Amino acid sequence: MIRLTDEQTLFEDSLIKAIRRTSPLEKVQALDAAKKFDDELHAALAQLGVWGLGVDERHGGSGGSNIEQILALRALGDLATSMAVFCVVQFMVTRLLKDNANGEQKKAYLEPLAAGRKKASFCLTEAGGGTDILRAMKTRAVKRDGMYRITGAKMWISGATTSDFYVVLARTAEGKTEGVSMLLVPADAPGISAREVDTFAINGYDTCQVYFDDVAVPEDNLLGVEGSGFRQVLATLNSERINAAAVALGIAQGALQYAAEYAKARPAFNRTLSELQAVQHMLANAATELEMAWTFLLQTAQLDDEGAPVDVASSMAKLAASNVAKRAADVGMEVMGGAGFDTSSPMQRYYRDHRLYVFAPLNDQMCRNLIAERYFGFKRAF
Repeated sequence: MIRLTDEQTLFEDSLIKAIRRTSPLEKVQALDAAKKFDDELHAALAQLGVWGLGVDERHGGSGGSNIEQILALRALGDLATSMAVFCVVQFMVTRLLKDNANGEQKKAYLEPLAAGRKKASFCLTEAGGGTDILRAMKTRAVKRDGMYRITGAKMWISGATTSDFYVVLARTAEGKTEGVSMLLVPADAPGISAREVDTFAINGYDTCQVYFDDVAVPEDNLLGVEGSGFRQVLATLNSERINAAAVALGIAQGALQYAAEYAKARPAFNRTLSELQAVQHMLANAATELEMAWTFLLQTAQLDDEGAPVDVASSMAKLAASNVAKRAADVGMEVMGGAGFDTSSPMQRYYRDHRLYVFAPLNDQMCRNLIAERYFGFKRAF
C-alpha cells in the first residue's frame, strides 16, 4: 500500500484549506449557476504552486510528481469541479511543453503557464470526430514564407474564451498518424474567433468552438517535430487518464460525504436517514469502491512516475473512477431525494459534472477495448 509522505499530506491539507477559504460552497454554487470562471481561486492556487506541479523549478515550476497532481485534482474534484477540469487541461499542456518545447518556447509559454500568469487551451477535437480525430481532422496548416497558415475549426475546446494561447493540432501533410503537427498559437492572433457552446455541466469553465481563418504563426511556433504531433499527444494519454480519474474520484468523494451529512440530519420514520440500513449499505458499498479505486490510482501514478508501462493500468484506473463517480452520484441523489434537485445543493452539480469522465479523455468503451486487447490479448474490436 502506498503511503503519502509528510510533505504530501501537508500539501493536501494546505490545498483543501485554501480552496475552502477562497471558494466556499456558496460561492462555487453561485459561479456554477452564473457560468463564470473562478479567477480568485485560480490566483490562490497559483500562490500555492499548483499550476507548476510536475514542472522543474528552473522552468518556473514547483516540482513534484504525479502524486501531488492527483492530490490536487481529487481535492478540486470534491470542492470546485470546474476548476479541477481546468487543472486537467493545464497539466496536459504543461506536459506537452515540458516534453516537446525548445528553450525559447519554454520561456515564453511554459514558465508563465506554470506560474499561473497565462492560461492555455488544447485544440484537438473537431465537429466531425473526437476519439477518431485522425479520420475526421480537417484543420490544416500550410507552410509558406516562413509561416504556418492555419484554416479550420475545432470543437469542444475547454477555456478558449479565457486562454492566452492554444496548442493546436493540424494537418501539415497527408497521412493518418503521421502528417499531424502541433502549433503554439496566441489566442489573440488575427483570424481566430471562439464561440462558447451552451453545455449543462462543468459550468464554471467554458466549452467552445474555435475557428481559424488563415491564422498565421511563425515556423518557430511548431511544438516538437513536424508531422509527429499526434504521436506526441499519445505520449501524454496515460497521465491524462490518471488525472481524469483523480477528478472523478474527487467528485465521488464529495457526493458521498455530502449525502452522508444530509443523512445524519434528515429525520425519517422517527429516526434519521443515517439509521436506516438501506441507506447505510448504499453509502458503505460506494465508499468501499471509492477507496479501492483511489488505492489503485495511487499505485498507477507511482508506477508512471517510475517510468513503468501503465497503458492498461491507467485505463483501468480511469474506468474504475468513472464507474465509482457515477455510482456515488446516483447514491447521493437517491439518499437526498427531491432535495438533491435543489440548485443550491452541490449534489445536482456532482450528478451533472461526473458525466464528463464517462467519455473524456478516452471514453469508457475505448478504455474497455484497450484493456481487453492488452490484458487478455484479444483482437482489436474497432
